[in-house]
Amino acid sequence: MTTGGSASPRRLPDFPWDSLGAARARAAQHPGGVVDLSIGTPVDSTPELLAAALAGAGDAPGYPTALGTPELRRTAAGWLSRRLGVRLADPLGADPSVVPTVGSKELVALLPTLLGLRRGTVLIPEVAYPTYEVGAVVAGLGVGRTDTPPADPGDAVLVWLNSPGNPHGRVLTDEQLRAWVTWGREHGVPVVADECYIELGWDVAPRSVLHPDIAGPDHRGLLAVHSLSKQSTAAGYRAGLLSGDPALVRRVWEVRRHLGLLVPTPVQAAMVAALGDDAHVEQQRERYGRRRDRLAAAVRGAGARIDHSEAGLYLWVTRDEDCWTTIDWLADRGVVAAPGTFYGPAGARHVRMALTATDERVDAAVERLAA
Repeated sequence: MTTGGSASPRRLPDFPWDSLGAARARAAQHPGGVVDLSIGTPVDSTPELLAAALAGAGDAPGYPTALGTPELRRTAAGWLSRRLGVRLADPLGADPSVVPTVGSKELVALLPTLLGLRRGTVLIPEVAYPTYEVGAVVAGLGVGRTDTPPADPGDAVLVWLNSPGNPHGRVLTDEQLRAWVTWGREHGVPVVADECYIELGWDVAPRSVLHPDIAGPDHRGLLAVHSLSKQSTAAGYRAGLLSGDPALVRRVWEVRRHLGLLVPTPVQAAMVAALGDDAHVEQQRERYGRRRDRLAAAVRGAGARIDHSEAGLYLWVTRDEDCWTTIDWLADRGVVAAPGTFYGPAGARHVRMALTATDERVDAAVERLAA
């Protein structure tokens, strides 16, 4: 296990995307303009059923509830059951098993604080989305990087899993998930799975940590984070979910009430519409799949290798060289990707290429890589 990350427990890391300025400027010199595959922000239109639900709930003079409307909690529980095979404890009971969040990044960054963790170490994947580390730093905690449960738990107070993973699209097996669940329960350490890409399995079907084959008959010590940003192309709505162990969900909900971390009432209405409809999710998945097929073929045709990437919105690409050398190689072709070092030292020989670009821009990248 590696520890510490790139910053001391009291100092935030630099915002990584700021360091891509030179590569963007270089790529901008291409006569066809920049193809920016560095950030996974959706570009396709938000489905009309979400926009209509949002507008229909626009008369909202009162404060929204941090707990979420009963209709939202009921619909979220139905989505978890229907799509992921997850059976929540009573979502409408006195001890909530699901609450809405202001997107998933806010929850990831604040969860250690919301859980009241004051000292210890947060365990995150070896290659990981930077906000897991940021959340630990904000709470004044240490960071340890590991992909396997450590023999010695040390002072671990929280575990983050990310499957499908960002940046590499890795999907944890049932055995790997069960190992973390068992370890967390044995040592009294909450295990939280960021599953915001779970609807985007390509080569394998991702499994939720809350599935009964993984968690067993209850969700003790377990939480899962979900988001509508990618599956419903609604990143601008800031709509997410936290579900799992009612004792942990209640702790988070109670602090969120005090802090005023409330999902707006119109957004909650849009979430009900989104979580009750599977068709738009399948349509968007097919759109991303077509882009993935074209881009992956072009990357391999250009002599690079794609590792993992069996799910999610990214290709984890290597030319077996320092990632910044690959960034320059791509920039010469007018393409911008994210260097693997953004996600930890273990990513130093990879770059992340996002599928969140228009068909026209993906086709431009394919053409440039072929040239």
